[in-house]
Amino acid sequence: MPNIIAIHDPEDSRIEAYRDIRERDLVRRDGMFIAEGRVVLDMLVASQCYRPVSVLVAAHRLDALAEALAPLPEEIAVYAATQAVLERIAGFALHRGILAIGRRVEAPSADALLAALEGPGDVLLLSAIANHDNMGGIFRNAAGFGVKAIVLDAECCDPLYRKAIRVSVGAALLVPFARLARDEDALDLVERHGFAPLALSPAGKALLADLVVSPRHAVVLGAEGPGLSAALLARSATVRIPMALGFDSLNVATTSGIVLHHLASARRILDGCH
Repeated sequence: MPNIIAIHDPEDSRIEAYRDIRERDLVRRDGMFIAEGRVVLDMLVASQCYRPVSVLVAAHRLDALAEALAPLPEEIAVYAATQAVLERIAGFALHRGILAIGRRVEAPSADALLAALEGPGDVLLLSAIANHDNMGGIFRNAAGFGVKAIVLDAECCDPLYRKAIRVSVGAALLVPFARLARDEDALDLVERHGFAPLALSPAGKALLADLVVSPRHAVVLGAEGPGLSAALLARSATVRIPMALGFDSLNVATTSGIVLHHLASARRILDGCH
């Protein structure tokens, strides 16, 4: 059972890591991140890839969280404070009343991550996705449609940023991911591991509905506005999603959901034919 520690002073040094997290979100975090809410806490406690470091909850929620907290080892501190003290610590109105600090156990290289994947399925290759809402939405869609892994280039924001985890509803702790070094060739990497690059672009040469689905795709998505670089598009099969006249783009997280649903549905149909 965890050790419950009452916190009465928002300046208590033991909860320093939780202070004003909206502004700093554990800057220079050394692999640590903030998890918020019951669903994300449950995923953190159950995960093999991440470990809880400590938990901070509203004291009135302790009874309701007893089952979630029970698996925590004794050395993991669970800090409990009144709602008012909790919000002074965090620096904002924390309606869920649950925060935790987690740590990533191991961050594999993109090469090692892809090498461990077996069988048919898809990965995502993200280029310069800098918006945490979009990053969280993409991870949520990836979990929903069974994506095997996500590879991020050096320009992408951190999926373990508090807001990204929250928007992903914890999926950022479920879908394996790795970050490319700045000098790594993303398309060479995915092709070497048997994934056919499939880039989404308003200027795509083919319609998504006409795509002949391969056993393994690396779906390439870029930031809204600039989109994917000409170099990435030139080396990938490109597809577009048809839209109403005069409008040619969707939110990148929405785009990810559409294309991943299409691929998953096509594979179910193909599986039913064998």
